[in-house]
Amino acid sequence: MSELHLITGGQRSGKSNFAQKTALGISQNPVYMATARVWDDDFKERINRHKADRGDNWENIEIPVFISQADVKGKVVLLDCITLWLTNLFFEHKDLTIDEILKLAKEEFNRLIKQDARFIVVTNEIGMGGHGENEIARKFTDLQGWMNQYIASLADEVTLMVSGIPMKVK
Repeated sequence: MSELHLITGGQRSGKSNFAQKTALGISQNPVYMATARVWDDDFKERINRHKADRGDNWENIEIPVFISQADVKGKVVLLDCITLWLTNLFFEHKDLTIDEILKLAKEEFNRLIKQDARFIVVTNEIGMGGHGENEIARKFTDLQGWMNQYIASLADEVTLMVSGIPMKVK
């Protein structure tokens, strides 16, 4: 049976660092499931820095949309992050409504966590930082908030990161 730990918080709150330490506390060889797409040189450099920081003991899987296709049975999996994954879904399905994209996201996430694994999932609380300045930003913030609520409802544990300090929520 799978276990699910959601780690959430604002930008640069320490989520990924805490998630990595948590994964390494469980397994010497965890899986890092990266959902980012490389869209410019600056982001590529950022990704390379993160890979170097993690070290060779991590199994890296780069999977921007169909996260359930990764075979992670029996492993400790750090999925980083839901926000980038939802961004990919959002822009791949621009023709769909937010409700339809949310349904797709829930279905894909459910397929992933059906695998017998321990999941540590990082997400962002983007709605805490203010109101979106345009329609697309507001729609995405809604999508993100609803998906965060869904994952939190399924999670065995939820941690909110505030200024590098983990606060147990659930």
